[in-house]
Formats: sequence, C-alpha cells, structure tokens
Amino acid sequence: MPHGYEINDLAKEESWRMFRIMGELVEGFDGLSNVRPAVTIYGSARLSPDDGLYAQTESIARRLGELGFSIITGGGPGVMEAANKGACQAGVASVGLNIVLPEEQAVNSYATKTITFHHFFVRKVMLVKYAIAFVIMPGGLGTLDELTEVLTLMQTGKIRPFPVILFNSEYWKGLLDWLRQVVLGRKFVSEEDFNLLRVCDYPEEVAEAVQRWYVKQEVVGREALFMK
Repeated sequence: MPHGYEINDLAKEESWRMFRIMGELVEGFDGLSNVRPAVTIYGSARLSPDDGLYAQTESIARRLGELGFSIITGGGPGVMEAANKGACQAGVASVGLNIVLPEEQAVNSYATKTITFHHFFVRKVMLVKYAIAFVIMPGGLGTLDELTEVLTLMQTGKIRPFPVILFNSEYWKGLLDWLRQVVLGRKFVSEEDFNLLRVCDYPEEVAEAVQRWYVKQEVVGREALFMK
C-alpha cells in the first residue's frame, strides 16, 4: 500500500509540474509579445567587464538598438549584461530572461524587462520565439548548446532561417574547421547547413548584416514563430 501511495504522489506532482510549465509559457508569451523585432544575443556569463569582448558586445547591442531592434539575452552577467547595457544606451527594450539555478544567478541591472524561469526549455523557447536574428558571442557549453539548438531548429524547418552570426572568427575557427573537415566529411551535415552561418569580426558588420537581411525579407512586425 505505501508503494501505491508513492506512485500516486508522484503522478500528482507531475501533473502540477505540467501546470507550472504552462504558466511559464503563458507568462513568456504575454511578457514578450510587444518586444519585436528583436535580436537574441548569446554568450558567456563568465566574461569580465574589462575584457575587450564586453565592449564589443555592448557596441553590437547599441548599434542594433539604434536601428530599432529590441535586445533579448539570458539576463545574467558577462555577455548578457553587456548586451543589455547596449540596449539601454539605445533606448530600446532590454530583455533579460533569467533562469533559477542552484547557484543563484541575479538578473543584471541593465535588463529593463525581466522574466525568471524555472525550466530551461521554456526559457529556450522564449529566447528563440521573438528573435529575427541570433548573435553568438564567444562562450562555453551553454552557448554551444544554444547555437546548435538554433541551427537544428532551422535545419529541420521548425523555425524560419534567420541570420545566425558568429562573432570573432578566431574563436570559432576551430569549431567551424571541425564541422567542415570531420562532420561534413562523414556526411553528418550538408554543405547547405553552413549557409545558415555568418562570421563577423566587427560590431558594425553585425548590425549591417541584420539590418540588410531584415529589410530584404520585409519582415517588419513579424516574429520567429515555431512552425507546426
């Protein structure tokens, strides 16, 4: 009998978890519906403010903001803080989508619109859903996860093919060489998959690339909706 009660308790907990997930999705949809067009900027939370990359991230976000794009980040320190800071300087929506972690991550002070999530996958949906471009700054495992997820969504047709910009060619060279020489060599990806990527080394390049694509596609007011 006790075993049966344990199973029932687990079933109830999972049912309530489903409602909590739904609640986070609804909060995200309601909170972000007015930030488009937006650009999501990914990158390391461990970046120091005195690193040159911090200033470059800030410049990228500011230039994009001056063109009218809202900026979305994961809301934490490092690259996320720099991007939110640049958005504030440009006077556009500076969105920080924070995540509850065992070691608490505080929302950076430059995020003017914040939502905190308990579930990583809900946060990932929100980082993608309202973006019309993705800027991938140097980062670690989390950044690689976000990069490959965005590319996979595009490769499989789950979202439209928006610009994915890798910033700092020196940092990404090893990964790109490996993808071409090893992964493409084994035919685990296609040559066309590389068309989803662009590498930039200067903040103005990033802003120009996003703006040029945006105008060309005539996607004013449209969001990166998941396809059915």
